[in-house]
Amino acid sequence: MSLADLRIETERLVLRLPQAGDFERYAELQADEEAARWIGGHQRRAAAWRKFLQQPGAWMIQGFGMFSIIDRDSGLWLGQGGPWKPDGWPGNEIGYMLHRDAWGKGYATEALPATIDWALANLGWDDFIHCIAPENAASQKVATRLGSTLRGPVRLPPPHEDAACEMWGQTRRQWLARRQGLPA
Repeated sequence: MSLADLRIETERLVLRLPQAGDFERYAELQADEEAARWIGGHQRRAAAWRKFLQQPGAWMIQGFGMFSIIDRDSGLWLGQGGPWKPDGWPGNEIGYMLHRDAWGKGYATEALPATIDWALANLGWDDFIHCIAPENAASQKVATRLGSTLRGPVRLPPPHEDAACEMWGQTRRQWLARRQGLPA
């Protein structure tokens, strides 16, 4: 299967590679000060376009990146989620960002397990992390629901070196045991 054909379906969602048509909603997310608060801050459209291209570029160069999260029934772009590892990053991250109108509906905890399963099956990762601001209680709850635990403070590479960040995570063994209902 080619990357262009990669598609994961969950009960309510389709996870696929980013497409140009996703940009309008992505730009809305990036322009929203509250929605972009934990992902580097809000950006104008031109800067959002450059940031949007990071994920397709990651897929082309690294063979992985965040998936676009699409509402299965409406086709609406809800956000991005999945594997992410920029140069100098402190580990293999499973991250996400959601458009504000997708908050509080369980999309992150529905989409991310599918992306974790995909990453562990296809990338050979032995563990994964989530880089979360200490004040971001919503993402901490998502990490906890995924079975990740706080590992402590972490320093991100430039241009984020001054941002307060905590590393949450778990091992492949812990994830697989949890998925199978076994003690980790």
